[in-house]
Amino acid sequence: MRGWEDIFPLPMIPSWVPGAVAGIFSLHLIQKILFPYFWADLRYLMKVFVYGLRVELYQRRGRIVTVLDKFVKLAEKQPHKPFLIYEGKVLTYQDVDRRSNRVAQVFLHQGTLKKGDTVALLMGNEPDFIHVWFGLAKLGCVVAFLNFNVRSRSLLHCISSCDPKILVVGADFLGTLEEILPNLEKDVTVWIMTKDSTFPNVHSLLDKIEAAPEDPVPVNRRSANNLKSSVLYIFTSGTTGLPKAAVISHMQVLKGAAGLWAFGATAEDVVYITLPLYHSAASLLGIGGCIELGATCVLKKKFSASQFWNDCRKYNVTVIQYIGELCRYLCSQPVVSGDK
Repeated sequence: MRGWEDIFPLPMIPSWVPGAVAGIFSLHLIQKILFPYFWADLRYLMKVFVYGLRVELYQRRGRIVTVLDKFVKLAEKQPHKPFLIYEGKVLTYQDVDRRSNRVAQVFLHQGTLKKGDTVALLMGNEPDFIHVWFGLAKLGCVVAFLNFNVRSRSLLHCISSCDPKILVVGADFLGTLEEILPNLEKDVTVWIMTKDSTFPNVHSLLDKIEAAPEDPVPVNRRSANNLKSSVLYIFTSGTTGLPKAAVISHMQVLKGAAGLWAFGATAEDVVYITLPLYHSAASLLGIGGCIELGATCVLKKKFSASQFWNDCRKYNVTVIQYIGELCRYLCSQPVVSGDK
């Protein structure tokens, strides 16, 4: 009587198969031990590649969409979602859009700015930094972020090197303005974020923002014809000489804004920004990143190691930004109740 194997003979396994299986298993084991984040890194690189490819295809087809365009769309799509939280005050996407419209209307009414003009911004971390930035961008202006830690000669150098038509100064930096005002180039018009001005030939801006309409300015004022055109000047700290301006294009803003998305953040995240907004990490990656996601940003006036984790708990922060020594400062803080 014939056995089962005689009726249905088992196929012979090729001699190379066990070696191939052993090789694949060995490679997998080596990857797990030596390169544990290989697949996560590969997924990240693929996301970045696909995003860059999509932007390039949009540009070639004439569909140029800037980060500001995305923000305006979000203000229409999710007007009541919190965009900024500052010192307990919540500003929605619609709130920020409308106030930035007011800023744009003030300068549009003045008639001194045309598309492509540069405006220098000397302000600290506050919502009006973003309102003025977005308002000027809606007019098609190039905005120069000035480092408020730079003073006197270096600050004058920064202002003159970007050749602004207008300098906007925050209320916290009127002392700095007083220092440089006598040596400021005469063709630079100065506006300050107050309701009145005691400086000669210096205009107050806050009162005019409050009185301005919320109507959006014509879209063609902000429309970009080329993603390589300049949109921001961000200055170096000047540790090895006088500060120098990094020229930031629309394309670079888009790439910076995609950072949080590429790292896996979502629209449900709450991003905590303690870095100064004149720095690209806070403005491009932080604010721009929140716009790319449609997320919420908690903005801190100034980094505080003692208040950091309390703020994170208070506002349900899920994403933090850090550069340099920030983490060391946090780790040096004594453990308090509620810390894990």
